[in-house]
Amino acid sequence: MRAVQLIQIGKLLENKDIPIPEIGASDVLIRVAAAGICHSDAHYRGGISKIEDLPVTLGHEVAGRVEKIGSDVTNVATGERVCVHYLVHCGSCEFCTRGLEQFCRTGQMIGKHRDGGYAEFIKVPARNAFVLPDEISFEVGAIMMCSSATALHGLNKARLKAGESVAIFGFGGLGFSALQLARALNCGDVYVVEINPTKLASIAKLGAVAIDANDGDPVEQIKEATNGKGADVSLELIGSAKTMRQAVQCLGVLGRAALVGLTAESMSIFPYTEVINKEAEIIGVSDHLASELPALIELGRSGKLRFPPEALRVVDLDAGQINAALDQLRHSIDHVRTVIVPWNAR
Repeated sequence: MRAVQLIQIGKLLENKDIPIPEIGASDVLIRVAAAGICHSDAHYRGGISKIEDLPVTLGHEVAGRVEKIGSDVTNVATGERVCVHYLVHCGSCEFCTRGLEQFCRTGQMIGKHRDGGYAEFIKVPARNAFVLPDEISFEVGAIMMCSSATALHGLNKARLKAGESVAIFGFGGLGFSALQLARALNCGDVYVVEINPTKLASIAKLGAVAIDANDGDPVEQIKEATNGKGADVSLELIGSAKTMRQAVQCLGVLGRAALVGLTAESMSIFPYTEVINKEAEIIGVSDHLASELPALIELGRSGKLRFPPEALRVVDLDAGQINAALDQLRHSIDHVRTVIVPWNAR
């Protein structure tokens, strides 16, 4: 089968012909219909997030159709449309039994620790496959498995309550999802911090308050918009020490800042004025949980979470096109997500 693999850290991905995976009794083989290109994939290619075993097929946002099932599989059937939970876990360690599989002692992330979806086929344990309703396209089903699922986990970790205000830093795939999910959770006002003019215009159309960071300190803009109160919840989705600090600074009394973006930079905070005196909280957000996916998929099926066609860009399963898309992630892109759709899946 065709696959696009990371062969060497810091080098471009390469087209490869590799064997179709053999499945075990509890596995499923999925014919990939769509695979999202995530900022994390650029981090893997650049060595910001380390990968030990190479080569590896990248791609952790995956949807497709079940091609083959193992003899013990009962939750999905051959031919069914599915999306893939990207955390492969043991199911029996102290974290898995508590429903915290992102900390599994032997856990593997597809597209990093094991081959992912930049290929014509992918093998995963059956429990990682979730039925994808017909109302959700393969392209949207794929990107929901990271950008939307992680945004929902961030809102859950921040304990967002009905009526509370939310400040979202960054309006890529995660931010686009976070805005809609916060609305679905009956939040109050939403403030979205961005620098891209195209995205700022779309924020206003979705009923949120666009905070243009080019026009001045977004913290001051948020405080002014909230009459000095500050935000109840903030989500940092960019992965910058600067915006992480701003996500904390914009909080009001009892506010919670959920840090989702990845960075190797350190962040400075004034403990008394910015945290202690407000009893504010800084919360780390790592991946998401399989238990959150059914509710997320239902939000997609019902139309409360949508990715219109103009929000997506489609490329082929081709190293040149994928490398170019990863290069573009170094800058602010106008669209929300790039999705690989193999030519034979169109």
